[in-house]
Amino acid sequence: MSTPYSYPPTRREDLTELLHGTQVADPYRWLEDDHSPETEAWVKEQNMLSSTFLEGIPEREQIRRRLTELWDYERFGVPFKRGGRYFFTHNDGLQNQAVLYWLDALDGEPRLLLDPNTLSSDGTVALGPYAVSRDGQYLAYSLSAAGSDWQEWHVRRVETGEDLPDQIQWAKFTGASWTDDNLGFYYSRYDAPATDQAYKGANYYQKLYYHRLGSPQAEDILVYERPDQKEWGFSAEVSDDGRYLIISVWHGTHQENGLFYQELGAPGTPVVELFSQFDATYEYLGNDGPRFYFLTNHDAPLQRVIAVDLDHPQPEDWTELIPQGSEPLQSAALTGSTLFVVYLHDATSLVKTFDPQGVLLRTVELPGLGSVAGFNGSRQDRETFYLFTSFTTPGEIYHYNLENGQATLFRRPSLRFDPSQFITEQVFYPSRDGTRVPMFILYKKGMARDGQNPTFLTGYGGFNIPLTPAFRPSLVVWLEMGGVFAQPNLRGGGEYGKAWHDAGKLHHKQNVFDDFIASAEWLIANHYTTTPRLAIEGGSNGGLLTGACLTQRPDLFGAVVTAVGVLDMLRFHKWTIGWAWTSDYGSPDDPQDFQYLLTYSPYHNIRPGTAYPPTLITTGDHDDRVFPAHSFKFAAALQHAQAGPAPVLIRVDVRAGHGMGKPTAKQIEEWTDIFGFLWKSLGMAKE
Repeated sequence: MSTPYSYPPTRREDLTELLHGTQVADPYRWLEDDHSPETEAWVKEQNMLSSTFLEGIPEREQIRRRLTELWDYERFGVPFKRGGRYFFTHNDGLQNQAVLYWLDALDGEPRLLLDPNTLSSDGTVALGPYAVSRDGQYLAYSLSAAGSDWQEWHVRRVETGEDLPDQIQWAKFTGASWTDDNLGFYYSRYDAPATDQAYKGANYYQKLYYHRLGSPQAEDILVYERPDQKEWGFSAEVSDDGRYLIISVWHGTHQENGLFYQELGAPGTPVVELFSQFDATYEYLGNDGPRFYFLTNHDAPLQRVIAVDLDHPQPEDWTELIPQGSEPLQSAALTGSTLFVVYLHDATSLVKTFDPQGVLLRTVELPGLGSVAGFNGSRQDRETFYLFTSFTTPGEIYHYNLENGQATLFRRPSLRFDPSQFITEQVFYPSRDGTRVPMFILYKKGMARDGQNPTFLTGYGGFNIPLTPAFRPSLVVWLEMGGVFAQPNLRGGGEYGKAWHDAGKLHHKQNVFDDFIASAEWLIANHYTTTPRLAIEGGSNGGLLTGACLTQRPDLFGAVVTAVGVLDMLRFHKWTIGWAWTSDYGSPDDPQDFQYLLTYSPYHNIRPGTAYPPTLITTGDHDDRVFPAHSFKFAAALQHAQAGPAPVLIRVDVRAGHGMGKPTAKQIEEWTDIFGFLWKSLGMAKE
């Protein structure tokens, strides 16, 4: 084996385990000790190698400048109303973190409430979930540092911007919900981890608490826990009328959930297990007294809206308000007296409104084919807001009048590019087994279909998450560079309901990889690109996707980017929240699941003596969602196996996590490196 790259020496251990009767080698397990001097030295040397390579690309600075120019545009969060005040986030362009503001009136002057950019010198402290009290007087807000999922909660007085002494630690995967008296809120947290396990140890036994303003965390009231169910987590919401605490019980990433409630009128009332079978999804939308409204896929794989009387909660007594249709019902919200229902039509949004009896009111006219979010509010509201975006439309905010159904533009960003210069098309292609899969393709007008276009193919395919059109400034840069962008809607996602998701999980996971490989082959067959000009990219579960496709078809791609990927499918369940993903992947502790996982686990399917394409692996040193050892071990094994001349690089971002709350400056830097890597790898320099 020969390579022009001198990789840092990486120790290989003669470590094998007998797992379910199969000998499995794991020569780089020592890299799982992410804070050992040896691992830290390895990371430093790998970063030096990748930095030298990336910084030596002549076009890198040009790419960075254009990314910075395009990223410099206003971005608005969807406003909401509390106690007569409006709250929204705003980023003026290059701020590392969005800033939280409030208004007394829609035409009023925004007042600063919280600026996370002042909390760290490098922008790595981010605002997480937050909640405003019913009277609009208090803000409960969470902060996360360096990209971690761990949250620290504080309380701020809205009028003065003054922080109260309240502080909550070791919260994770939780929001907050205020009681009707504005004296406190519900939240969920874990017990404090051992010092050396904070970013690595498995997260079990989440508990639901009530925090009363002005009291120390040690006095928070334990509302609900299940010592017999270590994998259960709790999301609590106080009903608009203040009468009920609704507890959604999640079990890892299983779509099916439990739904419990507690009457709040008197202390010590029991928690009632309304839906405890975990047989379907149940999302609380609102209530009129004991009449509760839910979005569910119970007996409806494409979802429906039902009403349930708490005094007669049996399924035979449910009232179906909005039946399952021919297209997936993606989300619903009950605001004022209007049910907003968002459907997915071939991965684009379609919005209809109904009254609480399920009578159709109207269709919300959208500016084009794209994605929407919002429509939230209380039962007392007479207005709401929503965001519309597409591949070439940055997020526009609309104000919606519930009484007359009129939508008016509230905020629209302006960018330094002309969206009319780009074409968006949607095609449908056959996968390996004949399944019809949709794919969005974008490119500049006048592009020649000569098979020579550098193409950026990205995907996800998992956890019932649909990939719908969304604006990214990095996408515009790629298109301006003469590139094609392609995004298929793979099985495993949520684009076509439960059956589509089921067809890409557990022992059907190979379908996802087949769909992605088929999309690449279709793009080549239809002369958009060719193998030397085709790059694939994916993050998290999408990193598993690109890692698996790299090991299964190294001959098909011109370059590969795998970001914060799940790459060791035999040990993913041992770290942080990884155990939760067994709903989609299966469990390595199960003999049948183990054998299936072994067939595609990227780390275990690297073959020495193979010529792999140029590969860039990215992760963050504080990623406590997908533990960075996944990327460390995969990079070490791929460098060892590489028999071709192409580089295999790993880029480990310092003070960064899985991607949530990543500062703008770090995002620009990361995409500069990715596009610089692809520019060089795909031969994009003009002759």
